[in-house]
Amino acid sequence: MNIHPPSGMRAFIVFWIGQVISLMGSAMTWFAFTLWVWQKTGQASSLAIVSFLAFLPSILFMPIAGTFVDRWERKRTLVLSDMAGAIATFTVLILYTTDQLALWHIYLLSLLTGFFTAFQYPAYMSTITAILPKEDYSRAQGMVGLAQAAPSIFAPMLAAALLPAIGMTGIMTIDLFTFLAAFAALLWIKIPPRSDVEPAPTTQSGFTRDLSFGFRIIFANSRLRALTVLFIAANFFLAIGATLLSPTILSHTSNNERALAAVLTTGAIGGIVGGGLLSVWGGPKRRETGILLGGVGACLMGISLFGLARSVLVWSIAGFFFSFFEPFVEGGNAAIWQSTVDVNSQGRVFSARQLLTQIPYLIGVASSGWLAEFGIARLAGTQNGIHLSVTVLIAGILGTFIFLAGSFHPAIRHAE
Repeated sequence: MNIHPPSGMRAFIVFWIGQVISLMGSAMTWFAFTLWVWQKTGQASSLAIVSFLAFLPSILFMPIAGTFVDRWERKRTLVLSDMAGAIATFTVLILYTTDQLALWHIYLLSLLTGFFTAFQYPAYMSTITAILPKEDYSRAQGMVGLAQAAPSIFAPMLAAALLPAIGMTGIMTIDLFTFLAAFAALLWIKIPPRSDVEPAPTTQSGFTRDLSFGFRIIFANSRLRALTVLFIAANFFLAIGATLLSPTILSHTSNNERALAAVLTTGAIGGIVGGGLLSVWGGPKRRETGILLGGVGACLMGISLFGLARSVLVWSIAGFFFSFFEPFVEGGNAAIWQSTVDVNSQGRVFSARQLLTQIPYLIGVASSGWLAEFGIARLAGTQNGIHLSVTVLIAGILGTFIFLAGSFHPAIRHAE
């Protein structure tokens, strides 16, 4: 009996399941790495370096990656990037089992992971666009939100339960098997080929022209340009709220890890609920409405409420709403871009958008502690972490203002 490869929404569901399984394995491995780094160094700065090294190359290299993604077959790009991640994990597994694993190996793995993520994201988004009809884009983004939120809930619990029995060796072995699920899903489904695959640029001028292509498309389109400026402004304040979440809770609760875990878990549940609702409902008919109302909700009911809170219950409510509204913001934004940008150009355009909007986020991550400790602390003091709460509150208020202001801009209000 011939089994035809699935296409359309069925293909996306198979693709999505493979990615969920793979993300779960990767999240378990990174949880184990976090504990290993902490046990080796006892320094929060070492953990911060791991996160920074994983995030930075994924942003800086994305325009270059997008240029090639638009020239390569999508399935091949996804398979190769997943394979590179599996090889990196296998290498660390060998180093660990032979008692040769050092901190710099984890740093290097973080860099490599960020580099291959730069290829994965534009290929992933372009694949969704190629597989699905336009009316399913928002629903697909809701499922993508679910895929990103689920590991935040289950992976730490699974890893913590399994580590005493199977150790890091077993966790990384499970991760390698989850890569196989992603490979199998990719190899089985049908992804429409590019209609006009071009040869890779052979001259410096040709490569530079392709590298700047995404930026030129964005700046030439008033709607895309306005959305980009909106997220450039908002992401700085969203980053401050997200980065100061953990230290704010710990400073108010005398380093109560259970309180932090409860708030983080509730926040992840909010992402699951929001992503699930979006995937079933599809979001508002006017996607820009989902972006603006979701942004106001995330900043006002999430970040601002978090800054005002002084109890685990209220922090958990704020964390829930912050994560709940995020899929509506990201889903509506991604759906507009997928509908507007030609599928064969999305690698370059989406990569340019990520670079422009995520650099302010990175700056927010890097500067949030400094703003709280050397800025707000001089005005509000530092008793019981009040300087952190005030910084989060101000970030939430300014973020709310940005999304409200965006609703008055014609290019954003009529982005579709």
